[in-house]
This record gives sequence, C-alpha cells and structure tokens, in this order.
Amino acid sequence: MATTSDLSRGAFVRIDGELGQVMEWEHITPNKAPAFYHVKLRNIRTGKLIQTRFKSGASIDLERVELRELQYLYREGEALVCMDNENYEQTPIDATLFGEALVFIKEGMMVSAGFDSNETVVFAEAPHVVELEVTYTEPGIRGDTATNTLKPATLETGAEIKVPLFIDNGQKIKVDTRTFSYMERVK
Repeated sequence: MATTSDLSRGAFVRIDGELGQVMEWEHITPNKAPAFYHVKLRNIRTGKLIQTRFKSGASIDLERVELRELQYLYREGEALVCMDNENYEQTPIDATLFGEALVFIKEGMMVSAGFDSNETVVFAEAPHVVELEVTYTEPGIRGDTATNTLKPATLETGAEIKVPLFIDNGQKIKVDTRTFSYMERVK
C-alpha cells in the first residue's frame, strides 16, 4: 500500500470509493502539531474539487490509471464505441463520461480515455480543440466588424455556439471544448 510520501501531481487517489486526480499537494509541518499533507483533488466522475488532509506517513489508496488515445467509431445506445489504433480493440465508453463536451465529438475523432488496473474506463475526455463546419448561421452584415457582436451558429455535430458576425455557412472553425467557445477560422 502506498503512503502519503508517494503523492505527486497528476496521481490518482481513491477516497471514499471515489477516484480523484491530485491537482496540488503541500506538506505542512506546524510547530507543535504533527506534520500533514494538504491535498487538492479533482473528482474524476463529477469534476468537482475536493480538499482533504492526510497525516504524514498515512496509507493512501493510489490507483494506477493508464491514459490511451482512442478513435471514436460510432454510437451504440448510451455508449460511444472507440478503437485502439495499435491493437484494433474496440471499447464501449459510457457517453456520460465525456460530460457536456460530448456534443463536439464526431466520428473519426481521437479521444482520451483512462483505464484502471481492471481495464475499466474510469474517465474520458474530448480533444480540447476541435475543427467543425458551420452548418447554419444567419448571414452577417458586410463591414459590421466594429463591435465584438456574436451570433448563434449550429455546427455539423448539432452543437450550438456563438460566433462572430463574419462567419458564414460552410466555413470550418476551431472550437474550444472546455469553454464551448469560438477560437478562430480554419485556414
């Protein structure tokens, strides 16, 4: 079993049955009290931050998580079937693991998935930046670039975001899947 001295940024720790990734940790040694570790974790399932303390030298449940790049093939019910390009093994991943970024994923895209020691998918995420085509948006007014006014646009995956007035139907744009915002046109 691992101890608190094995903590590092990015490590996965299981607390009360929930898996969390260490974001920050600090070893604190007060004057007359025993030393402890103050740890900030991100809950893998919910995304919420958890702050906790461990006694120095206490046993912790470190989890080995292997990160793999998979190619999204198709949707089957509530799962996305993804393929490992090295061994061509197909893995169904629960769509809820992708969170709200699921609306930006299209077939053929590479996604990241974390597997625990039992080969179970514990988390998945879409690429941080995707290139998608605008399928519908209202026409912009030529020359109206003095303000940073945005208009709604529907993308090829069905997602709706706000884009600048100069974006037209059929153009490809880059979208940040973490903030759901327009980044730039694809040249």
